[in-house]
Amino acid sequence: MTSLRHWPGLLLLIVLMGCAGQPERPTTQRQALYGLGERAASESVSAPGWQRPITEIVLLLDRPEIEASLGVDTARFRETLTRALLALEPGPQVLNWTPAMAETDVPDNQWRLHSRLLADGPMLTLSDRRLLPYRLELTLYRPGDTQSRWQQTLYGAFDASAL
Repeated sequence: MTSLRHWPGLLLLIVLMGCAGQPERPTTQRQALYGLGERAASESVSAPGWQRPITEIVLLLDRPEIEASLGVDTARFRETLTRALLALEPGPQVLNWTPAMAETDVPDNQWRLHSRLLADGPMLTLSDRRLLPYRLELTLYRPGDTQSRWQQTLYGAFDASAL
C-alpha cells in the first residue's frame, strides 16, 4: 500500500500525463488569430523589398475584409495584426488607415496594408476537432493608388472551437 506521503507526487504525475496526451489547441479567438497575425506580419515586412530601413516604414492598416462565415471579429483581427507588426524587431511603425488619409499628400515611407480573410473550402472534421480552412490575402498599396505594389496569400485553418 502506498503511504500518504507519496500522494502529492502521484497526483502531479497523473496531471502531467494528462496534459502531455492532449493536443495543443487554441481556446480563444485571440489565440487562434495570434499565429496568423505573426505570420502575416512577417510576410508583410520581409517580402516587399523596401527601399529604406524597415524602421522608417509606416504601415497604414486598412479595415480588414473578413468573410462572415469564418466568425472572426474584425476589430480583434486588426488588433492582432497590429500587435504582431509592432512586435517585430526591427519593425515598422503602424497606424490604422482611415479614408481621410487618402486625400492628403503622403510621404514615400507610408504604405497602406489591406487584408482579406476568406473561407477557403468547407469545414474539415477530424477525430478530435473541426477545422475551418482560410485564405488571407495581403496587399500593399501606396496611399491614394489603386494598383497594388505587392501581394501575398497565406493559407491555413482555424480550430473551429476557438472561434
